[in-house]
Amino acid sequence: MLERMHLTIVREVDRQGSLTAAAGVLCLTQSALSHTMKKLEQQLGTDIWLREGRRLRLTQAGEYLLAVANRVLPQLDLAEARIRQYALGERGTLRIGMECHPCYQWLLKVVSPYLARWPDVDVDVKQKFQFGGIGALFGYEIDLLVTPDPLYKPGLSFEPVFDYEQVLVVGRRHPLATAAYVEPAQLAPEVLITYPVEIERLDIYQQFLVPAGIAPRRHKIIETTDIMLQMVASGRGVAALPRWLVEEYAQRMEIVPLRLGREGIAKQIFLGARESDTGIDYLAAFIELARQPKSREHRFI
Repeated sequence: MLERMHLTIVREVDRQGSLTAAAGVLCLTQSALSHTMKKLEQQLGTDIWLREGRRLRLTQAGEYLLAVANRVLPQLDLAEARIRQYALGERGTLRIGMECHPCYQWLLKVVSPYLARWPDVDVDVKQKFQFGGIGALFGYEIDLLVTPDPLYKPGLSFEPVFDYEQVLVVGRRHPLATAAYVEPAQLAPEVLITYPVEIERLDIYQQFLVPAGIAPRRHKIIETTDIMLQMVASGRGVAALPRWLVEEYAQRMEIVPLRLGREGIAKQIFLGARESDTGIDYLAAFIELARQPKSREHRFI
């Protein structure tokens, strides 16, 4: 009979790299762990691991069990946590994954009033899911995903909560600083600074440069917004960011937002959740709060 402990052992051995290390983490003796898995192999009629010298290699059956463990164990952990919360009359923690670097500043505007209205709910923001949050939703590692580019999948629901304009950011002494808008060809001689994101997911490329057959002179990657905009202000490159974010930084930095093309590029921030969770009161309340006018005060016009 396949039990939770078997899945836990398979996952921990994969994480730790050996039976000995996994046994230590699980507070078991190596012999007890080995006996448990040997008994399971006998019941299933197939090996879970094959020994290659001092290393263990998962068999095809073992790989399948590992995939099941990675999918099922987080759900069981969440179920137990939720049941404990119900037993204690609590609501627990709303886990939010970020798939958008500049969205963090927007999120702060929603989290503050949310915490005031829901004192029995904690909020945990997990930025390690930047640009890979769909798997985290399906794996029950997060409850909400903040993204400007929803990937619609069966079982997931995405709600648009915030409209904004994607703009080019230049220093105030840049030759383009006084332009009403910029055309793709004007970026050919520029150093374009972006977050560490695949080009296929960068709007400045996919919605502006690529359709025009234009590439910047150089593409430079910077992880933090503050450093990125300091580079732009010092004339060392240009960047593409939400207008509302640029206008906030422009109050203390020498930068200017410019429209990308005559019509501009309109974007939205979406909140994604599992369809089965959309009826949870504190999760639905967060989405509703994010839709309210105060959180949308920088809308695209």
